[in-house]
Amino acid sequence: MLNHVVLMKFKPGVAENKIAKLEELMDNLPNTISEILVYEFGRNTVPSERAYDFALVSLFANPESLERYRQHPDHLKVLDLIKDICENFISTDFLGSDASSMKEKTPDMGIPDF
Repeated sequence: MLNHVVLMKFKPGVAENKIAKLEELMDNLPNTISEILVYEFGRNTVPSERAYDFALVSLFANPESLERYRQHPDHLKVLDLIKDICENFISTDFLGSDASSMKEKTPDMGIPDF
C-alpha cells in the first residue's frame, strides 16, 4: 500500500467556517474518488509548538492511483481551499509494511512454536 500523509498549519485567525468547509469537502472525497482505499483526517488534539493543526492519512494501491487522486477535480477543489487557509502544508508518500505479514517476536522461553 502507498501511504499518503499531509500535515497542515492554518493561517493565524482562519475562520472556523473555512475549516468546517475543508472537513466537509474532504469527507466527501472517498465517495467520488474510487482510488481512495482508506481516508482519515482530523484536527490536532494535543497542542504543542511543533504540532500542525490538521492531518490527513490515506492509502492507495500504487503510485498511479495516487496520481489519479491528485488530478481529480474534487481533490483540486480541496487543494485550492488548503492553499487559501494554510500558511504551510507538507506531505510524504511511503510504501507501508504489511503488518499482517510480520511475525510476532517473543523471547525464547523454551516454548515451541505451533
